[in-house]
Amino acid sequence: MKQFINTKETLVAEAIDGTLRTAGGRLARLDGYPHIKVVVRTDWDKSKVALVSGGGSGHEPSHAGFVGQGMLTAAVCGEVFASPSVDAVLAGILAVTGKAGCLLIVKNYTGDRLNFGLAAERARAQGLKVSMVIVDDDVALPDLPQARGVAGTLFVHKIAGALAEQGADLDTVTAAAQRVIKGVSSIGMSLDTCTIPGAPKEDRIGPGKAELGLGIHGEAGVDQVDFSTARGAMEMVVDRLAPNVGPGPHVALLNNLGGATPLEMAVLAEELIKSRIGEQIRWMIGPAPMMTSLDMQGFSVSLLPVTKADEAALLAPVAPWAWPDCHAVGDVSIMALPDGLTPIKPTPSKNPEARAFIERCCNILIEAEADLNALDAKSGDGDTGSTLATAARALIGALDALPLADHTQLYRAIGLELSQTMGGSSGVLLAIFFAAAGDASASGKDAIGALKAGLGRVQQVGGAGPGDRTMIDALAPALDALPSGLAASARAAREGADATANITRARAGRASYLSESSLAGHNDPGAEAVARLFERISEAG
Repeated sequence: MKQFINTKETLVAEAIDGTLRTAGGRLARLDGYPHIKVVVRTDWDKSKVALVSGGGSGHEPSHAGFVGQGMLTAAVCGEVFASPSVDAVLAGILAVTGKAGCLLIVKNYTGDRLNFGLAAERARAQGLKVSMVIVDDDVALPDLPQARGVAGTLFVHKIAGALAEQGADLDTVTAAAQRVIKGVSSIGMSLDTCTIPGAPKEDRIGPGKAELGLGIHGEAGVDQVDFSTARGAMEMVVDRLAPNVGPGPHVALLNNLGGATPLEMAVLAEELIKSRIGEQIRWMIGPAPMMTSLDMQGFSVSLLPVTKADEAALLAPVAPWAWPDCHAVGDVSIMALPDGLTPIKPTPSKNPEARAFIERCCNILIEAEADLNALDAKSGDGDTGSTLATAARALIGALDALPLADHTQLYRAIGLELSQTMGGSSGVLLAIFFAAAGDASASGKDAIGALKAGLGRVQQVGGAGPGDRTMIDALAPALDALPSGLAASARAAREGADATANITRARAGRASYLSESSLAGHNDPGAEAVARLFERISEAG
């Protein structure tokens, strides 16, 4: 699989240097590259308790991204998914530990426990005060004697870091860390596995499936489950977390495992707050990538019951750029539309024939959604079918409010509905089309004349004409042929749509930005939608 790396052997060292170059001088790395990869604060004076964490790389921004005032003092980085060496951990401890001592925050993996544990023993032998806590927040495998440490580790970094920054002693900081570990619970879900640099991608999660409870190193989850929606995914995650949720206030950490888009993460945040444990969630950290698993298309949720002191520690400002802050969860604020945008809606009226015709047209576009998206993906961004289908579904939902018995007002009402529910330039153009058709109908034009007037206005405003590789290439001949009947109109629309496959230089629309090779042999998706609409209407007779 293609990745933006040079070699897997130099990947981590180069990534650390790339991070440090934009750290503004507040971070540095210890010498000893590439065997010792330790990122430290440059403003540390050893008068306070130091916090050292780390582990294998591939979880960025963890761990180096959380080094700074208010969180970690040093991060010890191993190779991808590999624990750092004892010498590297010891170097980190020695570099930042003074008389106040050091707390090691270790995730519950054998390699990390052994290497950090032995380094702690060697540091103690040199007279340093060193405590170590083991984070085991993963509840995916409840019967496992030693649960894994995952994104809940970040709660420990933040709360212990705030106390250390305030000058608390090592015993106090360690006790707080242990209390947080006891209270936090986490679980993750992913639609795909991660891609380890230099290794073939494992393909164990089949179509229509998601993996629940997988680890941050790509370890297989506790179960493969059917996947359909973000809501269903979050419900399954919440089912595993719910037994650990008490009646008091909780903070949620919504973590992107690396490959989910911000749009997906925002939907998951909404579903988490709307879930059956949502009322207990008073604050949220994220959604953001914090403890990732390379490019895994998944998320994890960590929950922690919090006291007022915890709340203050979580809200305390920090220097690390990767910390997304802790925000109070509230209701969605809604403001009224400005004057002039609240439409005067026409009086609804009934017309069974008009209603059935509109429903038929809408259902044709809805059924064509996948095909039109696939066609658009060859020469665009793959959303033409979804854009039209979304508008069609909205129009069906608005039928009861439309003036179906008044064609003039119906054109205008459809245009208004599309302007509100259909995105992109297509929505604007079709809204203009129907609004202009309504104006023409009010001036005495018949249905064909009104639709032609609408097309003329679209050409005037949009700047496209026949031969420019847009929906007009099918719509214009279809309307011209309409006086001869629906069959003739459908044939004309199909001929016009098919002709766009030979137009390799678009002069309007999104296709005008694409190369000739991207357009050759593929119908314009807008023109194809028009052709399918007329064909299906003609078939229904």
